[in-house]
Amino acid sequence: MKPRHSIRVVTLGCAKNTVDSEVLMGQLKLNNIIVLRDGDKGKADTVIINTCGFINDAREESIDTILGYIEAKRRGEVKDVFVMGCLSEKFKEPLKKEIPEVDEFFGVHDLAEIVKRMGAEYRQNLLGDRLLITPGHYAYLKVAEGCDRSCSFCAIPGIRGQHISRPIEDILEEAVKLSAQGVKELLLISQDLTYYGVDLCRKQMLPALVEKLSDLGLFRWIRLHYLYPTTFPADLLEVIALRPDVCKYIDIPLQHINSRILKSMHRGVTGDETRELIREFRDRLPDSAIRTAFIVGYPGETEDEFAELKEFVRESRFDRVGVFTYSHEEDTRAFDLIDDIPEELKHERAAELMEIQQEISRQLNQLKVGKEFNILIDRLEGEYYIGRTEFDSPEIDNEVLIKSGLNLKIGDFCRVKINEADSFDLYGTINK
Repeated sequence: MKPRHSIRVVTLGCAKNTVDSEVLMGQLKLNNIIVLRDGDKGKADTVIINTCGFINDAREESIDTILGYIEAKRRGEVKDVFVMGCLSEKFKEPLKKEIPEVDEFFGVHDLAEIVKRMGAEYRQNLLGDRLLITPGHYAYLKVAEGCDRSCSFCAIPGIRGQHISRPIEDILEEAVKLSAQGVKELLLISQDLTYYGVDLCRKQMLPALVEKLSDLGLFRWIRLHYLYPTTFPADLLEVIALRPDVCKYIDIPLQHINSRILKSMHRGVTGDETRELIREFRDRLPDSAIRTAFIVGYPGETEDEFAELKEFVRESRFDRVGVFTYSHEEDTRAFDLIDDIPEELKHERAAELMEIQQEISRQLNQLKVGKEFNILIDRLEGEYYIGRTEFDSPEIDNEVLIKSGLNLKIGDFCRVKINEADSFDLYGTINK
């Protein structure tokens, strides 16, 4: 059958958006449509932009991208421009007025409508057939949609709706399909991974899900994003400890340590309970890496409360830390608070916290010098192969650089001895 037209899908934002785009592209390809990812060579008749609307910076990037393709449309380089995703879900009507040149806006749950609008047939039974944006050796698997938490700073529940867990059988079926495509590292994602299954079984089912995925024996690494500190399933730690294919990697955004701020954030946990949870991780998984994230400049954050956060980072010595400045978002509980921390001070606090973490990261990386690790090769860049240990997730964590004068393949695992280290990169040689 002759292809009818070509469509480029541009993806912005988080890994959940990545999965949504991959599902869409899979549906389009099954309908004999030429599908181009962002960055692929070739001309597309139609562009679909999957947007992020989480915070102001993300919205600006999404709008700039839309306007760029509208300009391309004016020049006759593309015929149609469609917009989907979180920004479109949250601001559909204002966007229609502000950017009328967009042919149509779709929300986050409009996959079937988008496929039909492209003149294609939507196939419910083929949702696991994705066209991967990621390199073929790793892929994200979304196990739930939405979120039931009420964190005061977060607009996601209002955009993506309540938490809905996927049936385990559907997840396992999709995992098998991903393995058949050559995926070696499976990254489980949802807004709140620890809540998985509560809506289906009235109990947390993440440990059981991870065990069943591990039992398939299809993946070298299974990685978990994003865990939540409140009602953390303690039996998950045993699963991580006992299953060699489950990465010793805990990704748990804590957001703050001061109890007053945590209460205002509606995190459902105190500072002392947070410290106790970290101690439990260290005791039960002493060789694991812990990634977390913090928000600075939350309304009313005092110098003393920020100092408590800095001390917590120093004493905890996390392997990976992300720092974000508070963004005052409409349709969140915190929007009723006074955004009283100047932007300049927010950024100063973020830089100060990252300076502390950078030194910790440098010290922890220096401890790896002389040791050997299993490395997954992600790409070839210049004179180096770039890879990761099981303690590092793609695109956000440390990388291992290996001189390229070797016969390695992207997606290979190899044993590497670390010879040098700085704050964010390791340098090693293949152990033959």
